[in-house]
Amino acid sequence: MLSLQGPPARRYIALAVFFLLAIILWQGFTPSRLALKSPASSHGIHYVPSTTDWSKAKIFFPPNNTVPLPSGKPKTLPRVQARATAQGKDGVSKTRKEAVKKAVVKSWNAYKQYAWGQDELMPLSGKGKTTFSGWSAQLVDALDTLWIMGLKDDFYQAVKEVAKINWSKIDGGTINVFEVTIRYLGGLLSAYDLSGEKVLLKKAIELGDALYMAFDTPNRLPTHWLSYSKAERGETTGDVSISGAASGSLCVEFTRLSQITGDNKYYDATERVKQFFYETQNHTKAPGLWPWDMNFRTGKIEDGFFTFGAGADSQYEYLPKMHALLGGLDPEYVEMTITSLDAGRDKLLFKPMTPKDEDILMAGNLDTFTGNREKTAQMQHLTCFAGGMYALAGKLVERKDYVDLGARLTAGCVWGYDSFPTNIMPESTELIRCEKIDKPCPYQADLFSGRTSDTIPGGFVRVEDPKYMGRPEAIESVFYMWRVTGDSVWRDAAWRMWEGIVKETETELAFASITDATTHGSSKTDSMETFWIAETTKYFYLTFADESVINLDEWVFNTEAHPVKRPVA
Repeated sequence: MLSLQGPPARRYIALAVFFLLAIILWQGFTPSRLALKSPASSHGIHYVPSTTDWSKAKIFFPPNNTVPLPSGKPKTLPRVQARATAQGKDGVSKTRKEAVKKAVVKSWNAYKQYAWGQDELMPLSGKGKTTFSGWSAQLVDALDTLWIMGLKDDFYQAVKEVAKINWSKIDGGTINVFEVTIRYLGGLLSAYDLSGEKVLLKKAIELGDALYMAFDTPNRLPTHWLSYSKAERGETTGDVSISGAASGSLCVEFTRLSQITGDNKYYDATERVKQFFYETQNHTKAPGLWPWDMNFRTGKIEDGFFTFGAGADSQYEYLPKMHALLGGLDPEYVEMTITSLDAGRDKLLFKPMTPKDEDILMAGNLDTFTGNREKTAQMQHLTCFAGGMYALAGKLVERKDYVDLGARLTAGCVWGYDSFPTNIMPESTELIRCEKIDKPCPYQADLFSGRTSDTIPGGFVRVEDPKYMGRPEAIESVFYMWRVTGDSVWRDAAWRMWEGIVKETETELAFASITDATTHGSSKTDSMETFWIAETTKYFYLTFADESVINLDEWVFNTEAHPVKRPVA
């Protein structure tokens, strides 16, 4: 028998090494390429790289120096949740949680059967459609929901498809940087943080490198709509008109990508946007707030319309969340949070006049061009996120008054849901603004005499937009209030909301948007937004789940409800 330690064995080993080196050199081996071309995972997942590697693209306007992630040990921040886990068994909440999961399974099965690989399911016609670049938006957006709800087989079936997405092929010619970041990049990072499945990180890096090109502008302020062809020619410029949400809601995702990969370029990209906001915050027409519209090409802010609603919402939401995500190592985020929420309290929040003078608040708008605040005030369903924002910020920066404001704002949205026969709040309504947010406000029926319909509930002047699109903002804040306070009143409110939504939106296949949330049996539209599975059902599920599931002291949600890990102190 030949000894394994003898000279022949060494010759065989030397020969094997020689051939291995020859193969490596022939294939152009690099360590990173080896990682990217790793074989299938234990779940049979095969990674297919995108046809363009944007990490190798020419940067025409490189930063003078890359700003690194804040250094140092993360701080121990104040506790957010009232409890880390439940105290005893709760059969009612378990039953409600399972009811939500059942709705997700129905929605997901319909998507698998009728729209697999497409961006959205059309729940009436049983077809699919393209809405966000054609990269299977619903599939990516649902990944973390599937994992959280224990639907692991569906999760890995979806990951197999995600592993083959080609970010270089676009339906539509341009990329909506905001939507792609919050839905796709956020969804990939969250699913990776939850599962540890490496192919998700590979796809996130590919996409992050592509989105990074949106910042390759003369002043490093991004465009909202990224054109690959312009990026290749160095012709990308900042937009002359861009909203705060579109530009200020990228930092959670880009920061988390830097934290995971150790590559500071992603953090640097959004940190420069943050610096722009930091330097201009107290120099707008409503100091402390940023207007809806900004000029990123010139770096000027001249608009006078301010809101927590559409076009602005998540810009503010990300301020306290970045404080948590960075482990408290950037004091500017605390300063910006407090400055903006104080200004929002004074300039945007209002108490509506209601028949019973409820102690509630809503978030309206401020138009500085008019010179005064109008008596009537708009309430967008989108602004219902503000209750959760104030509550989370209040815990993180130790401002009890913010938590109280968050409770009143969330109660305002619950009141809005409870007021209508369907138990659903419409997209946009108009109410009477009380003089003060903290004073009694007796109901004056004569102020509502000119209402557009006698069927509109008391307290509402009119319904500007009656539809309901499966939006998550109200249950988002209810979820936060439940986790922050531990008061079961929020769980009970959530269940009333859920029952109303299911009754009015369920179809034979899944769930659909409705045209009129003010009356029972409204006609439906052939649309099921991806945030139905990504956000709305997830927040309902987590409201009824044990508090240990996605603990807010361990996770941060992006604005599409994708949780990513917080650093450990």
